[in-house]
Amino acid sequence: MAAPEKARISYGEPMARHTSWRVGGPADIYFKPRSREELVDFLRRLDPAQPVHWLGLGSNLLVRDGGVRGAVIVTAGCLEHLRDLGAGLVEAEAGVPCTVLARHCARWQVGPAAFFAGIPGTVGGALTMNAGAFGGETWQYVTEVEVVNRRGEVRRRKPGEYQVGYREVCGPRGEWFLSARFQFDPKRPTSLEDVRSLIQERQARQPLGMPSCGSVFRNPPGDFAGRLIEAAGLKGTRIGNAQVSGKHANFIINAGGASAADIEALIRHVQDTVERQHGVRLIPEVHLLGEPAEGAP
Repeated sequence: MAAPEKARISYGEPMARHTSWRVGGPADIYFKPRSREELVDFLRRLDPAQPVHWLGLGSNLLVRDGGVRGAVIVTAGCLEHLRDLGAGLVEAEAGVPCTVLARHCARWQVGPAAFFAGIPGTVGGALTMNAGAFGGETWQYVTEVEVVNRRGEVRRRKPGEYQVGYREVCGPRGEWFLSARFQFDPKRPTSLEDVRSLIQERQARQPLGMPSCGSVFRNPPGDFAGRLIEAAGLKGTRIGNAQVSGKHANFIINAGGASAADIEALIRHVQDTVERQHGVRLIPEVHLLGEPAEGAP
């Protein structure tokens, strides 16, 4: 397949350079388009047998040490247009960081959108998993999404075409989010102070100075994953150089030189221990991508 002329494309790109955990083996094809036109052209030219994966800021993602087969398409730095359409309606492309969306909503005096400051990824990732923080969830405010398929065809869809749950969104297969329109309330404006306050709360409660993916597990009904993990005595537990954070138990940090296998093993250990002690099987919020290193169990 011939690459688009101006595209930023590489082969065997180490994903550890692009994930917030700083782990992950090579991607067969790593593509960072300069425009929508390049993106659409790339999808049209790509061999239909090649799997397609999408990457924003690399949070909420564990790429295994054996790397990723197929193509990884990066939205951050490309799909970053953000517009105030008036009357509380905001349009954001998939590569817009959620913290940027929160700050702009504050400037435009619409809300309540401050909760987006608590989501460590991009709008595309937030749409994919109905990300939430501080009592708010992404799809509460979605009025329309724009999607693209493998043939490079772009269309708009309504929320009624998706099944949306807690950290889960199911919709038409073989499509990916390019943008969304959010309806906020001009009578409930987000303030910049609200956004700063939530960012400060994140910094106080979460190990933001260390490589992590954000929250590792979903909260079970009526409880908090972090509480269960801490009650199981798992804070500070290590496998290799992966460690359950001593600051927030629902975070696993790369303490320096961890492998994806270390992190995956620690995730399973936390699940097994919490289930044994509390009778609750924690469900990972983080997405697992790629293959184990050759020879790994």
